[in-house]
Amino acid sequence: MKLNCKLKNEIYHFKDVREVLAKASEEKSGDVMAGISASSSLERMAAKFVLSELQLKEIYNNPVIPETDEVTAVIYNNVSQPIYMEVAGWTVGELREYILSHSTTGTDLKRISRGLTSEMISGVAKLMSSIDLVLASQKMRHEAHCTTTIGEPGRLAFRCQPNHPVDNPAGILSSIKEGLSYGAGDAVIGINPNNESVDSVAELLHMSHDFIRKWDIPTQNCVLAHITVQMNALKKGAPIALMFQSLAGTQIANDDFGVNKDLLNEGYEMMNTSGTSAGPNFFYFETGQGSEVSLDGHAGVDMQTLEARTYGYARNWKPFMVNNVSGFIGPETLFDGRQMIRADLEDLFMGKLHNLPMGIAPTYTNHMSADQNDQEIAGMLTALGGANFYMGVPGGDDVMLNYQDTSYHDDASLREMLGLRPLAEFERWLEKMGIMCEGRLTEHAGDLSVFD
Repeated sequence: MKLNCKLKNEIYHFKDVREVLAKASEEKSGDVMAGISASSSLERMAAKFVLSELQLKEIYNNPVIPETDEVTAVIYNNVSQPIYMEVAGWTVGELREYILSHSTTGTDLKRISRGLTSEMISGVAKLMSSIDLVLASQKMRHEAHCTTTIGEPGRLAFRCQPNHPVDNPAGILSSIKEGLSYGAGDAVIGINPNNESVDSVAELLHMSHDFIRKWDIPTQNCVLAHITVQMNALKKGAPIALMFQSLAGTQIANDDFGVNKDLLNEGYEMMNTSGTSAGPNFFYFETGQGSEVSLDGHAGVDMQTLEARTYGYARNWKPFMVNNVSGFIGPETLFDGRQMIRADLEDLFMGKLHNLPMGIAPTYTNHMSADQNDQEIAGMLTALGGANFYMGVPGGDDVMLNYQDTSYHDDASLREMLGLRPLAEFERWLEKMGIMCEGRLTEHAGDLSVFD
């Protein structure tokens, strides 16, 4: 395995695959903070060159974290050995050329992905430009079914995110109505609770479920509490259509999140027997570059590779939604809008190459060097790349979580801009309510009186 190269009369040597991957990453403040990023653009270029000539079998035989880590073990258990053997001799550069070839289809990529580890997928993303990432992402679509079907061609879904600082039911219901009136909510009506007690979460689940039933809305409800809280609420009879959990790319970070394979298996089985949706896709996972760094659980691995590992872990449970929130933490992981946009493009591609129904939340915080322009650029580029869904936040400002995301108005604009429609079942409901006609919002958009 060759881990060095000569560039501008200087020899660059890297000690292992983990260092090559870290140094080949585009600059991210979290990697700088962790002390693992390239020290110069020349070192970054040298790492990319070395990475491009590594064979996939060399990456396979040298996982960045040993298989004693649960995330690594899950990733390797899900690799198709026959497909892996077909490509083991390819270099990362050759994998990039295959992915971007005009003759390679989404079906081809869906198949080959089953033979790739997450480190391979992270590596090839590091060799791609922004246009490469959008072009490759556009080739891939992945469908999943909970109550509605997400990921069908020509469709773009949105989560209605009606958060309230004190979980006020009237405030949440008003926000749900507003989101629905703009066509958001076909992915899920998902509430981030301020109070994570079992009784409070159960109350929100009953409220959202009852509202969905009253108005016969083809969607799913979810309260984004810790999985154990949702499981206890389910045991007490709370109606759950979609179960949520945040995930990370190392076992130590998932330990901090209070989640592991056995718990996720138990949650899935509970949803399969007691959840209110048809399935078979019952999980909503959220991830984001930087969570492992913020928890001091990165194990010397770069943020992008850890994010890819999170997707490799997530795909074990065949989720309905996987949402990237890479800008949620702040400047200590992604310093500015440029880093945020790059992370969103990388994550969309890597999620899709893991065969996941991938959504994007181009988020930023007010203490980042980013603004609404950066967010909208990230939204447009990832929508062009075929993201399955986005968030719908009132005014684009989450008053409970204190960060910025796509608004209900942004959602409608993205659909109109790209000629996309809501999920099929939900579009029929919008037409019945007079909110949409032939794929366009009517004069009733934003009019909450349609629910009187």
